[in-house]
Amino acid sequence: MRPLITLEEHFASQTVITSSDEAKAHYAHFPPHILDKLTDLDQTRVADLDKGHVSLQIVSHGPGNVGAGICADVNNDLAAAVQRNPTRLAGFAMLPMREPDAAAAELERCVKTHGFVGALIENHLDGVFYDAEAFWPVFARAQDLDVPLYIHPTFASDSMVEHYKGNYADSVALALSAFGWGWHAETGHHILRLFAAGVFDRFPKLKIIIGHMGELLPFQLDRCIGISERWGAKQRGLREVWRENIWVTTSGMFSLTPLKCLLQTMPIGHVLYSVDYPFSPNEKGFDFLNEIEESGLIAGDDLDLFAYKNAEKLLRVTATPN
Repeated sequence: MRPLITLEEHFASQTVITSSDEAKAHYAHFPPHILDKLTDLDQTRVADLDKGHVSLQIVSHGPGNVGAGICADVNNDLAAAVQRNPTRLAGFAMLPMREPDAAAAELERCVKTHGFVGALIENHLDGVFYDAEAFWPVFARAQDLDVPLYIHPTFASDSMVEHYKGNYADSVALALSAFGWGWHAETGHHILRLFAAGVFDRFPKLKIIIGHMGELLPFQLDRCIGISERWGAKQRGLREVWRENIWVTTSGMFSLTPLKCLLQTMPIGHVLYSVDYPFSPNEKGFDFLNEIEESGLIAGDDLDLFAYKNAEKLLRVTATPN
């Protein structure tokens, strides 16, 4: 059986959960069985990897807009867990993005001291995106270190939620602002903002990962490319940036239709298998992988690229078959 690597897989630290009343309230909404899996970095997690035939899981922290000190503690805890299971786990750093210089320094510390393979950052800070040049020290450091930044959806700010409210319950508005639509639209929106702001001109070797089959961008890509030509001269167009600077995982989506669309816009070398554990079970991801193989949508050597070789190359890791 071929090795499998997954990249958008989460944990939650008690340091973050107890860091504020807001954090306690946020994590109190998680179902107990999910929270139990989020907070475990040992036996339960490894057993769940085995159930889904996952060889190597790249672990990152869940939601949490916290400061540099807490991020360092979280990353140290994750590094210790990786040391306990070095062939099964690797780490994406948690960064204090509200302190960009400190975030850049923490990224470098985690890569050089702990051997982390990049960082996962939330899609915005209370509605503020990273196209502002104040955040660019993080992009500069990631490029210098040659590690990717995974931009992950996060919950809408209070002002953003208002946009989703309507003639229905607030619970519906919350869903629309998050996992029902807004998470994906806003993350795709963020990539377009970074392009429009010239981030990829300033940092041409920057590596960005996004999940969920491309956060709606593959379906809209041709239209966005045409419109982006009016946004001022760029060293490379949006299509080139999409194919050269962006990697996409299948995290949390288990349908052939969006995968087919993604593969028509993105070279197979930039498409990576993922699950979104523990919000999706590893077994569901494995079943989807089998469905992909049976469909012939990805086949032969390309299936190995998708399953693990692309991740090995991007992250400079090695997956050991189970």
